[in-house]
Amino acid sequence: MAHSSSIPLHLPRPARVRTAAAADQRSASRSAGGSARGSAGGAPIEVDGRQVAQVRESWLIEDRWWTERPLRRRYWEVVTACGRNVVVFRDLERASASGWFVQR
Repeated sequence: MAHSSSIPLHLPRPARVRTAAAADQRSASRSAGGSARGSAGGAPIEVDGRQVAQVRESWLIEDRWWTERPLRRRYWEVVTACGRNVVVFRDLERASASGWFVQR
């Protein structure tokens, strides 16, 4: 019997996400004369340069809290303006400069 290896599907990859909260923060900063850094919160309004037409749902996953590597992510299922269904998430435990990823 031949040994087969499985191929992982839909691995997360880094994404550029702009949120409503970040856009609001930039607008407020411009009117106040300062500069703003993007906020982590809020629904995605743009994913990898594609405008979001609809947010289908959002959910929070909290798992492995009892381990040294807990998992805490906020997921968003969105539809882009071109009709593409995309699932993005923000890693809330290990948020880097962006912290956003595309799941599929």
